[in-house]
Amino acid sequence: MNLIIFGAPGAGKGTQSAHLIEIYRIPAIATGDMLRAQRRAGTALGDQVKGYMDRGELVPDQLMIDIIKERLQKPDARDGFILDGFPRTVAQARALDEMLTQLGRRIDAVIYLRVSRQVLIDRLSHRYSCRTCEAVYNFTSDQAHSLPRCTVDGGELYQRPDDKPEIVANRIDVFLKHTAPLIDYYNAQHKLENLDGQMLVDDVRGDIARRLAGLRKGAGSR
Repeated sequence: MNLIIFGAPGAGKGTQSAHLIEIYRIPAIATGDMLRAQRRAGTALGDQVKGYMDRGELVPDQLMIDIIKERLQKPDARDGFILDGFPRTVAQARALDEMLTQLGRRIDAVIYLRVSRQVLIDRLSHRYSCRTCEAVYNFTSDQAHSLPRCTVDGGELYQRPDDKPEIVANRIDVFLKHTAPLIDYYNAQHKLENLDGQMLVDDVRGDIARRLAGLRKGAGSR
């Protein structure tokens, strides 16, 4: 399965990607992690990325496509992949389609986690992360005054600057302006799976599994 999972910040993409990795044994390719990995590896692409990241600028579309193309040709992505964080715009989606065509591949399904604006704000405003392993937790405003340690490695929990309430609304506006048009783009290709991301985590997981199983069954009958 070659999948894209997208939704606004706080929609639950990382949580659902982790489960899909276990089911399909394919890698989840988070572009933010990938950019940092290129920098650490000191590759030619990593050197180019470093300049943009150090200046706080967005990495150009073509450079992102080159990085993703290189990643998709690694052995662990031979049987499929999950893209998380890319594409972010229709222009990037078109470039991705062209690149995959060159590799003789295509996107099988696009999982869109639909969550209301207020629920997104509530989720992100209460989200805390471990400084070392980046595990994510949710606490109410009252609980946040005395945060525990991370249950995975005992690390300190903190709130990312972009998860603070005054920043969250802007992040959602950016998503709606630049990324939401992908809904129409992939719907026109009959690849969009529009899910209710406000259900319980296990219910969302089950909905994704049913839809993807249906796609695999349909492909097998052709």
